[in-house]
Amino acid sequence: MKMKLRLIVLMAVFSIYAQDEFFQKKKSIGGYGELHYNSSAQGDVDATKKLDFHRFIIYYAASFTESWSFFSEVELEHNYVSDGEGELELEQAFVEYRHNKGGMKAGVILPTAGLINEYHEPPLFLSVERPEYSKYVIPTTWFANGFSFNYKLIDGLKLRVAVLEDLNGEGVGSGFRSARGKGYKTTAYDLTKNFSAVYTGLPGLRFGGSYTMNNAPINSDPDTTSNVKLMEIHAKYVANDIYAVFEYGNINYDGTNHTPSYKSSGGYYLDLGYNIASMLNLKGKLMPWFRYSDYNRGTNDDGVVPSKHYTISRFGLTFWPVNEVAFKIDFGTKTTEDADVDDITQLNIGVGYNF
Repeated sequence: MKMKLRLIVLMAVFSIYAQDEFFQKKKSIGGYGELHYNSSAQGDVDATKKLDFHRFIIYYAASFTESWSFFSEVELEHNYVSDGEGELELEQAFVEYRHNKGGMKAGVILPTAGLINEYHEPPLFLSVERPEYSKYVIPTTWFANGFSFNYKLIDGLKLRVAVLEDLNGEGVGSGFRSARGKGYKTTAYDLTKNFSAVYTGLPGLRFGGSYTMNNAPINSDPDTTSNVKLMEIHAKYVANDIYAVFEYGNINYDGTNHTPSYKSSGGYYLDLGYNIASMLNLKGKLMPWFRYSDYNRGTNDDGVVPSKHYTISRFGLTFWPVNEVAFKIDFGTKTTEDADVDDITQLNIGVGYNF
């Protein structure tokens, strides 16, 4: 019996040693980019037309062992940075430990909030521009200094907890977007807590949700804060030539210390598309699609503020010659509840890729 026990221990030690001994360290480079043409007209005013190389991103990753690795993402927006125009940002830079039941990250990380914040490469969503919901409700891309821990509860179900820098309290009130610290000399008085669960146990399905909270300091003062809570759910199904997405989120703000002093904001959107490439004997994927979105950027005691309530109907066509490249065109109308505000019509054409 003792001999068997010694043999088992010896084999376990050798297995661990062999993994490190024969593991080949790897380094990799990747990224994505997207070029956009945008035409937007409101009322009787002539349309504004722009051709913009919206984003170019470089990933750099390194594997130290089978369990330990590093990942980074640097983003350049609008082709250059000068006099407050364009952006150059370090959106991810973390070390990661992975185990068959879970893992952790430490550094500049992406919270799990919505679909697109973590998976925002252009071939992964239908429209030329990211959904407005993902800009004004879920502040894609939202990155922050912090730590995250995940655990696989059962096959297909992963739980995650992240502890992050504080939000900027003076920036909340019409969404998280202006409250992002972006890792720049951020405070850590209350720390933002982000809890999430994601299920991927069925082919083509991703279903999940998250809850985020923070007593966000205003002007870095821990005694003057705005209490912020974000709740969201999301679902995505991509299989059998069907593409379907639904996201819903709501943000609550306690107190009146923030500007503007709205009580909440939120909304939803729905995408439906179908791949018709096989009907036309085309290689790749060709998908006509439709999106409906309804969101607001502020409520008060009387309900949703009409000038901050928007509905969007959008039709589009997306073609993937290969999975890593997407050519896109879409047309839509954005309506504001305030009757004094004219509708906006938008035509977008673009190409996006990842490598």
